[in-house]
Amino acid sequence: MPPPVPSLIPILVLAAGASRRMGGRDKLMEPVRGQQPLIRDRAEAALNTGAPVYVTLPRADTIRRVALEGLDVTLVEVDPGPLGTSLGAGISALPAGIPGVLILLADLPDLTSDDLRTVLNGFDGTVRRGASAAGVAGHPVLLPRRLFDTLKQVSGDEGARQVLKGEDVILVPLPGDHAVTDLDTPEAWARWRAAQSDRSSDSSL
Repeated sequence: MPPPVPSLIPILVLAAGASRRMGGRDKLMEPVRGQQPLIRDRAEAALNTGAPVYVTLPRADTIRRVALEGLDVTLVEVDPGPLGTSLGAGISALPAGIPGVLILLADLPDLTSDDLRTVLNGFDGTVRRGASAAGVAGHPVLLPRRLFDTLKQVSGDEGARQVLKGEDVILVPLPGDHAVTDLDTPEAWARWRAAQSDRSSDSSL
């Protein structure tokens, strides 16, 4: 297991998306391991690193808020808008003096607490980004404080992507496709659940 993470680096879970491609379902309320909502599962994975955790939520949303009840997370309400709006609001809510922040999208179900620690550890002021075992860049993304002012101005659905274009980015390999598996559609959820069922069947043999 990776060593404990630096205590001053928080994890910002972006969970204010509208699930527009889910046909009326809320992807962050879909049940995952232990039949708990994905948003709670992701918040718990972040908390289990030992880092402080902040979670962006749509303003006036009650369902996701209820799903997080009892967890020691700081909620950040954001107005409806693209990913950049949520990212900027989340960055603005972080405490002063922190050296960086780990950005975790809430719709990536396979990232583990150990994966998050692996990206957090070794931070030296450069951008660190989770990658698949095959080397495909993904999530989470560790951003240094010097980028915060620019990140607060980000707009659109690209999130931090436009800010990272001029940065040297260290890719941190994570197991399998943990870093790149996101679930935005009912079809993606069906494929992921089928894969989980196959793995469970194999492990019981």
